Amino acid sequence: MPASPSTARAINDRLALRLLQQEGPLTAGQLKQLTGLSRPTVADLVERLTAAGLITVVGESGEQRRGPNARLYGIVAGRAHLAALDVRTGGVFVLVSDLVGRVLAEASVPIGGDTGTGSAVEQAVAAVERTAKEAGADRLHTVGIGAPGLIDPATGDLRDSGGLPEWHRSLAAALQERLPGARVTVENETNLAALAEQSEGAARDRDTFVLLWLGHGVGAAVVLDGRLRRGASGGTGEIGFLPVPGTDSLPSARDCDGGFHSLAGAAAIGALAAEHGLPVPATMDGPGAAVVIREAVAELTREPDDSGTARPGPGRPAGSDDSAAERPAERFLHALADRIAVGAASVVAVLDPGCVVLGGEAGQAGGTALAGLVEERLRRMSPLLTEVRPSTVGGTAVLRGALLTARDRAQDDLFAPQDRN
Repeated sequence: MPASPSTARAINDRLALRLLQQEGPLTAGQLKQLTGLSRPTVADLVERLTAAGLITVVGESGEQRRGPNARLYGIVAGRAHLAALDVRTGGVFVLVSDLVGRVLAEASVPIGGDTGTGSAVEQAVAAVERTAKEAGADRLHTVGIGAPGLIDPATGDLRDSGGLPEWHRSLAAALQERLPGARVTVENETNLAALAEQSEGAARDRDTFVLLWLGHGVGAAVVLDGRLRRGASGGTGEIGFLPVPGTDSLPSARDCDGGFHSLAGAAAIGALAAEHGLPVPATMDGPGAAVVIREAVAELTREPDDSGTARPGPGRPAGSDDSAAERPAERFLHALADRIAVGAASVVAVLDPGCVVLGGEAGQAGGTALAGLVEERLRRMSPLLTEVRPSTVGGTAVLRGALLTARDRAQDDLFAPQDRN
């Protein structure tokens, strides 16, 4: 059945607003071309959206002729302010943006492991309030939080997870109390990183892919047919618990030691590097693992040594003998690729995503060198063609994903029909 006039107007309004979000300021003529609507219909929706305070004239196009079609219309960015948080075991990163996602202020607040729950929550909430004030925001419309751990799909709350600070679970409620009227949502950090890669990173051309997170711990995010999949209990991608060969035990419901985490987590990467005679930082967390991998990759690109012997690189043809690697850095990277491929192959066998993105601090540090080695191994292990790519969003992926999620939710609310005639 044909849509009613009010429904048709709402659809047209949302279409125009999404185009202005994606393309930036547009003239009425450009909106007509992109939407396929008639000139009178576009004129009506421009008038409606302007009266509703959602769009405004932001300039003029380069057209010689002056008039309505030459005016550039853009979303009223100051209509709402948003906050995004990347919550880590050692602190929190905060940014505040306008409605179109332009960053206005940001901050980083370290929180020591011996800080009590109440004090830690207060430090994090105060950081959000200070950053909002610096951005000139009187209030926040939406707050998106990225955190490690499982999100309960029924409540949207962060579930109790072993090894994570208690203040993580208390933060969302505290923000909701201190920021009246704000919509506060929490999402798993790996899922947010995948959304960032899908929107503006390595998976922009993919509707189906898996992000393999390699940091302090390991995880995965699954995007199928353009949609993030969370699973019945919110645990899709908890690949750290995946039983794999090469470990001394099996994981348990409360502890992922013995699972894939024991092969590819930061501590395991540090131990593997030490076995190959490479220097290892005193603290083997995500950034520590990144240092080890980055230095190993850099070693492969250095000039030949004094003897004139050419140093082999990591990009040998598929099927080459990895045991021929001559240097500790190269042997380490090949051994690490072996480990990562074990977990990736399990995901590929079940989901056939066609693309695996290596994210997290360690995945980003490995770059195309490590991604190429993992892809080579997957070709040997699986008949399913799978491209392996490094993250291109990098260390800000969780924060970017939280911001994109907050922006979309705020726009869904503000762009909904509000009895506009």
